[in-house]
Amino acid sequence: MSSLPTVLITGASSGIGATYAERFARRGHDLVLVARDNARLETLAARLRQETGVAIEVLPADLTRRDELVTVEARLRDDAAIGILINNAGVAQSGGFIDQSADSIEQLVTLNTTALTRLAAAVAPRLVEAGEGAIVNIGSVVGLAPEFGMSVYGATKAFVLFLSQGLSLELAPKGVYVQAVLPAATRTEIWERAGIDINTLPEVMDVGELVDAALVGFDRREAVTIPPLHVAARWDTLDATRQALLTDIRQAQAAERYRVAV
Repeated sequence: MSSLPTVLITGASSGIGATYAERFARRGHDLVLVARDNARLETLAARLRQETGVAIEVLPADLTRRDELVTVEARLRDDAAIGILINNAGVAQSGGFIDQSADSIEQLVTLNTTALTRLAAAVAPRLVEAGEGAIVNIGSVVGLAPEFGMSVYGATKAFVLFLSQGLSLELAPKGVYVQAVLPAATRTEIWERAGIDINTLPEVMDVGELVDAALVGFDRREAVTIPPLHVAARWDTLDATRQALLTDIRQAQAAERYRVAV
């Protein structure tokens, strides 16, 4: 068993999750891999065990199913070896808001927000008690851009960013690092599953480059890591403007422009 913390990764059967698994295995971390596709998890685990020698457990689960989500939550609460959670499982959706069914919207919201939040809530108390550990939440730049036309998906990713920032403020003083990772279009299966032709997208990042960049941010303990953002000052300016806005919000009276003569 590795002396490094075990890493539990959701959505680990392919794409970003599988690449995180490979990178952490090569760093010497034992792994718990979570996804619906047990066969692909077993194939990945067998390869990484052979290549790296780390211990890898496969934990198949559909995180939109309450009973299976509860099983993963229990593992996060009870397994003291797990010190890093990579909250990666997620789904996208094609079509406009009025074209999406209520059931598909519910499934997207459940996986992208509810499951992610519950898993973070399951592990956070134990990490706080230990005074160390990390929670990495995979968001998206779409959460910053309603103009992209993915209203529900983008809303879930805006939630992920807000939650991560809030948890960072709350948990960092207690020794727990929280990172939000915001990819842009990345070459993974999420697009095909959503019915979107990736070849129609103008620029797409390779998944290895995305995860390697995210891990640089992880090692630097960035609260928000945006691998495709080339001018870092843009984010700093946006955040500074947001904080300035907060100082200008005075709750006792409505702003002058909303006052009308009676």
